[in-house]
This record gives sequence, C-alpha cells and structure tokens, in this order.
Amino acid sequence: MSARRIGLVGAASVAGAVLFALPFGLDGYTVSQITQYLIFIIAVLGLNILAGYSGQLSLGHGAFIGIGAYVAALLMSHLGWSYLLVIPAAAAVCAIIGYIVGFPALRLHGHYLALATFGLALALPQILKYRGLENWTGGTQGIILSRPASPFKFIFLGEPLDADRWLYFVVLVTGAAVFIFCWNLLRGRVGRAFVALRDHPVAAATMGVNVTWYKMLAFALSSSVAGIAGALLAITTAFVAPDNFHIMLSISLLVGAVIGGISTVLGAFFGGLFVQVIPEMAHELSHSAPSVVYGAVLLGIVYLMPDGIVGFLKGRLRRWTGWQAKMLPSEGDLLSTGGNKTGKWSDDGRA
Repeated sequence: MSARRIGLVGAASVAGAVLFALPFGLDGYTVSQITQYLIFIIAVLGLNILAGYSGQLSLGHGAFIGIGAYVAALLMSHLGWSYLLVIPAAAAVCAIIGYIVGFPALRLHGHYLALATFGLALALPQILKYRGLENWTGGTQGIILSRPASPFKFIFLGEPLDADRWLYFVVLVTGAAVFIFCWNLLRGRVGRAFVALRDHPVAAATMGVNVTWYKMLAFALSSSVAGIAGALLAITTAFVAPDNFHIMLSISLLVGAVIGGISTVLGAFFGGLFVQVIPEMAHELSHSAPSVVYGAVLLGIVYLMPDGIVGFLKGRLRRWTGWQAKMLPSEGDLLSTGGNKTGKWSDDGRA
C-alpha cells in the first residue's frame, strides 16, 4: 500500500471516529442542528450536479425537496412504511418527476430554463394546499409524523443513543452513501459528459455525446438526490407543511451552491453551511435586521472568493505549497483529446 493511500485511510479513520463520537458530546438541540446541516449538504450536492456540472440553471430545486418530503410523509402516515424504506422511494419518485420535468431542458437553457423551474417552485405549495388533496397532504396544516426512536440501546461517553443521535447517524450514513456515489459517477464518463454539455454542447454532440440523454439524466439524478434530502428532512423534523418549501428555499440552495463552489462536489459542504448556519448566525448578530448581516456576508464572500470557497482554498493551497490539485471532472477543457488522436469517448469516460 502506497504512502498516499495509507495517509488517506488514516485520515478517513480519524474523520470517522470524530463523526461517530461527535453527537455524544453535544446536547439534543445541537445534534439536531448538525443533522439539518448534513441534510442541506445533500440538497446542495443535488443542485451542484444540475447547475454546476451540466450547466442547467434551476430555481426550483426546493420543489423536489418538498416532493421527496411529502412522498416520505405520505408513505409513513397513510401506508405505514418504515422510515428507512421511504428514503429510496422518495429518490425514485423524484427521479421520475425530474426526468419528466427535464423535457423542457431540451429546448430551454440559461435564464429561460431558470424561469421554468421557478414556476415549479411557486406552484408546488399551492398544489399541496389544494382542497381536493387535503385528505392526503393535510392542506395548510401539513402532516405530523411520529419521530423514529433508536432501535437498540447504546451508551457512549455516558450518553445514550436517543432519537436525536440515532437520526444523526441515519442522515450521516445516507449522506456518505450519496456523496460516494456522486463522487465516483462524476469522476467518470457521466461527469465528463455533463461538463462537455455545459462548456461546449455543440462540440460534445459532434464527438458523440448523447445530448438528450445526458440532459435528462442530469435532471433525474439531481432531483433524486434532492428527494433523498427531502425524505430525511421529513423524518428528522417529523412534520411537513406546504410553506416549508417556499421559493426562498430554492434561492437559498442556489446561493449556497454558488458560495461553496458550484462546479465541485466538495462545495456542497460549504454550501450547506451557508444555507443552514449563516442565517441563524445573522439572526443572533442582529434580531432587527438579520437580512442585512446575511447580505453583507454574501457580498463579502462573492467579492473575495469569486470562484467559491472551494476554488479559493485550492488557489491558496497551490500558492502556499506548490501542490497541484488533481482536477475534478468539472475543471479544464474536458473536450480536449489530449493523447487520444481519435477524439472519441472510451468506455471509461476518458477522451
């Protein structure tokens, strides 16, 4: 085993130990806040796939979070499904809806596509409030769920594994699985195709990239990840209501994705922090005008870090150490054939 691999395994082991012990040293409220932060990481990651990698701007991502949350709530409250089973169910439903919504992406792009998805975000809360669906959706009152308890007893550092800590681990494991899946997918053929569509759609089609298929796949994959975040949100909060998925949720996710680094997987970690933590910090700093603090922080980050937080950190790391970071699939001109004179796409996704 190489020294680099040993270092990665060691770092992963330390991180895993810290994440395991973290909830046992904190109170229930703080654990719940961290759990919410992990959920928003997943949500921002889904938007990064669509807007950052495939270049399809969306202002309606919050709608898919709402759909995922309501799918989970309906299956749990009306059909008695286990909270663990509703997560893949919400992902599948949102993937199908995202694939259908992706049809306009074949003719729309840029701000026109953003306006179309904006309409979806505006319409969803009103649909959920429709009287004809009240028996299912609960109308304006929403749906109250039973919060899952820990399935077994466990004590660590003198603290029991209560509901808050158990749900933290459910979200953590689910988020890790989603992150690993997306990381590997975007580093291969699919990720290269997405970036090719974003940067040079005409050239990508000329080189044999199926533009229609990959645009639809980007919508389906992004919507599926958002649905997972929505299902986890419903499970952890034990409550869903139409007004929880208003248009500002979609805008906040887009802001978080841009601030973190919209063309990177790692940017989702900083984006989730900006969505979940910064508004609360702004409210603590100024109860009368939290939006002023939020806007000032937003403008400062955009001015100082135009490439997002991840881009800024990479630049500083290269400057300080001379280390050249391995480029993610979103960076560089991925349509360059390099040493491959044929310019065709191989089975492993390399040009």
